[in-house]
Amino acid sequence: MFVIIGWVVALAAVFGVFIAHGGNIGVVMKALPFEMAAIGGAALGAFVATNPPKVLKATMRGLAQCFKGSKYTKERYMELMALMYDLLQKARKEGLMSIENDVEQPENSPIFQKYPNIAADHHVVEFVTDYLRMMVSGNLNAHEIESLMDSEMETHHHEAHAAVAALQRLAGGLPAFGIVAAVLGVVNTMGSVGQPPAVLGGMIGSALVGTFLGILLAYAFAEPLAGLLEQKVDEQGKELQCIKTTLLASMQGYAPQVAVEFGRKVLYSTERPSFAELEGHVKGKK
Repeated sequence: MFVIIGWVVALAAVFGVFIAHGGNIGVVMKALPFEMAAIGGAALGAFVATNPPKVLKATMRGLAQCFKGSKYTKERYMELMALMYDLLQKARKEGLMSIENDVEQPENSPIFQKYPNIAADHHVVEFVTDYLRMMVSGNLNAHEIESLMDSEMETHHHEAHAAVAALQRLAGGLPAFGIVAAVLGVVNTMGSVGQPPAVLGGMIGSALVGTFLGILLAYAFAEPLAGLLEQKVDEQGKELQCIKTTLLASMQGYAPQVAVEFGRKVLYSTERPSFAELEGHVKGKK
C-alpha cells in the first residue's frame, strides 16, 4: 500500500510541477507509450539475460511481497518464542528424546499445531527441526552447531539478496536505456531536418522523454523496490537469528524461560515483545 502511495506522490510532484511551470503535458503523453515500450522492452530483455531462472522466480516472489504488509510482527515473534519454549521445556522435563517425534514429524506434532502461523512456514520449521535433531543426536557441541547455523544463515542471506541485487542492477541500467531511446529519437529527428522548426522542436522534445523516463523509472520505481525488498530480506534473517540464539542458550544450559529471553533480545525494538508480554503469551498457550 505504501509503495503505491509513494509512487503516486512522486508522479504527482514531477508532473504537477511540470504542468505548473507551463509545460505541455501533451508532448510527454504522446511520446510516453513508445518510449516506455523501448525502455521497458530493453530492460526486460537485459533482466532475463542477466539472471538465471531461480533468481527471476525469487524476484517475482519478492516483488509480490513488496505490496504486502510485513508478516514479521510482534504477534508472530511471540508465537515463535512460545513454540521454542514449549519444545525446550518438554525436552528439559522429559529428556531430549521426548521431542524426537515432534522433530521428525512436525506436521503431526501437538506442539507445532498450537502455532499454525509458524507451522505453515516450512523454512522456519525446517530450520528449527534440523538443529533440534542435531541436539537430540548429541553428536555436536554448541560451538559446532553455531558454526553450522552461521554457514546456513550466510547461504540463506546470499540467496535472498540475489533478487535484491537483480533489482539494483536493473535500476542502474534504466537511465542508460533511457539514453538509448533518446538517441534513437534524435536520429529520427535528424532524418526529418527539413521539417519546420515547430515540428522539429516537438520531435526533439519527444526524444528527451526517453532520458527523463529512464531516470524516473530507475529512481522512483526500481530502486525503491530494491531497497524495500532488502529490508524484507533482513527481517527474514532476524527471525533465524532469534531461533539460533534461543537454541544455543538452551545448549549452554539455560532454562527455557531464560533461553527465549536471549532470543527476544536480538529482535528489532519495533517488533520485540516485552518480557511481560512474552511471559503472558507463553503461559496462555500452556
